[in-house]
Formats: sequence, structure tokens, C-alpha cells
Amino acid sequence: MSGPIGRGLVAGAAGTTVLSTVTYLDMALRGRDASTVPAQTVSALAERADAALRGSTLPSPGDLLGSGRAAQNRLDAVGAVAGTKVGLAIGVLASCARAAGFRTGPVAGAVLIGAGAMAATDAATAATGVSDPRTWSRQDWVADAVPHLAYGLTTHLVLDSLGADDEPEAARPTLGLLLRSGMLGLAAGARASLGLAGPVVSSRGRGRARGAARLAALAGVAGELIGDKQPSTPSRLEAPGPLVRVVSGALGAAALARRVAARPLVPMVVGGYGASVGTAAGAAWRAHTVGKVPDLRAALAEDAVALGLTVLACAVGRGEAEHDVEVTVVVRHGDESGDAVATDTLPHARG
Repeated sequence: MSGPIGRGLVAGAAGTTVLSTVTYLDMALRGRDASTVPAQTVSALAERADAALRGSTLPSPGDLLGSGRAAQNRLDAVGAVAGTKVGLAIGVLASCARAAGFRTGPVAGAVLIGAGAMAATDAATAATGVSDPRTWSRQDWVADAVPHLAYGLTTHLVLDSLGADDEPEAARPTLGLLLRSGMLGLAAGARASLGLAGPVVSSRGRGRARGAARLAALAGVAGELIGDKQPSTPSRLEAPGPLVRVVSGALGAAALARRVAARPLVPMVVGGYGASVGTAAGAAWRAHTVGKVPDLRAALAEDAVALGLTVLACAVGRGEAEHDVEVTVVVRHGDESGDAVATDTLPHARG
């Protein structure tokens, strides 16, 4: 599709669809009610508009909404439409930024786009006084962040697949990449932080930002390894634990695909599926060892397997992706007889 606006609308629509799907899956897993925040935000904005138009001949939003159940239905509908518009708008902004030359990997893209959409919606609820994010619990933040992260990832991947005229076509994922994606997914199922930490820590990039990212990733892994041993730690099977691990495995696989300039969709599916298998297998292992092996020993054994899988998945991919080989490029000038031939060598990322 030509044009950044058209590509942004398509990507934003896809991201919004995935966000809604993840939200409904969370409702199904936890049995919770649908959020009333969008409708409450619209209602608060309508009340402010009523106050501003008081004494005017223009119809007020309150008059248009009506009263009773019909008014509530209209608020729900307008809230949903407003959310869709935000999703489309963020998609267009991301597409325009990409067209201007600002391009990131799938992990950074998912975080930036998802954070932008999350900030747009949360700022409105905070400004109207409907909700104060400063009072949210950890579960509230996770319930809000995970769907927006899924939105950001989907929007980024769709923009990446649509591409632009000046972008080279990505290669098909190799069997080796898919195997590494599966191993990283299994590791993320055991320890959720490893899905993202593995590619970040094993990256060869330099600079303060890279160093800070590595330290943050290592701190996250260390925190999870310690927290996993605490009696108060909830089961990984409790929501939103499985979903977080699947997202981590999928994002990590996308990062591995980016290293070799491969299409990320299939590796992400493999990584996400591997994370779901790793989640179930890890929980089954810990349940199996109850009363047979000390819990600490069972947890440390799982740590070793997860870390080993991460090293295998990321260290091998790193060598393939970032090993430069020389490729001779022949450029002919003149007619078909090749009167003048110039050669040059360029670094090439081997996939």
C-alpha cells in the first residue's frame, strides 16, 4: 500500500484488533467485567462540554446522549469508537515516523508504539479525573500494559511487512532461526524475563544506551530468579502470567529474526508457542518434584535449563547474524563489452 497514511491506517487497525482480542482473552481468563473507563471518560468530557455550552443555542452532548439505558449504550459505543480512533491515529503517526527515517527493531517498536497508545488513553482518563494511574496496583498496570504492548508489536510488524519503496525485502526465516526461536520461547516460559533479556544481553552493539539496556535486562533476570524462590510468589499459571510469557517469547523471537534480516512473523509464532509449552512444562516439573526433591533444588535445575536454552538460542544467532564476510560487488561502466570494471567489497550479514 502506497503512502504512510494508508499504511498507518492498516497497521493501526490490525493493532487495535489484537488489543481488543488480548483484552477479551484477559476477561475470559480472569472472569472480570468489561472496563467502564472509556464510557466514563466520554461521560466526563460530555459533562465538561455541557458546562461550556450552557446558555448557548447549540445542542449539548448531554441532550444528544439522552437518558437512561439508551444514554449508557451511547456512552459505551462512543468510548469504543474513541479507542479505535486512537489506535488508528497512533498507527498513522508511527507510519509517518518510519517514512521520515525513524526505524527501530520489533522490541523497541512494540514498546514505543504501545507506550504511545497507552499514554494517549491514560492521559485522557487522568485529565478527566476518571482514574488516577498513581493509585493503580501492579495487576492494574499489567492488565493495561500487556494489551497495549500487543498493539504496539502488531502495528510495528504490519508496518514492517508493508514496508516502503526504499526498504529491502526481508528474507524467509531459516530452520535454524525457527529452532532458536523455539528454544528462546521455552526459556521464556520458564523465566519470563529471558525472552527479552537474551537478545538484549547478547547483542554486540556498543554505547551507553546499549550498556544501560543490558544492565536493566540482567537486573530483571536476577530479580525473577530471586523472586521465583520466594514462597509468596504466585503460580506462573495465574493470569496474566501465561500471557506475559508468551509475549516475551514472541518479542524475543522477533529480535532474533531482526538480527538476520528475516521476516519475524513465523519466528514469533514459534517463540510464543514455545513459551506456552515452557510455561506448562515448568509448572508440571515443579508440581512433580513436590515431596521428592527440595523446592530450591528443583527451581535451580529449572533455572539452569532456562539459562542454557537462552544461551543456545542467542549466542548461536549472534554469531550468524553479526559475522561479517566480504562480498565482491562488480559494477560495470560503459557498453556491454565491459570497458571499465570496478570492484568493491562490502560487509554482509550472513543469515
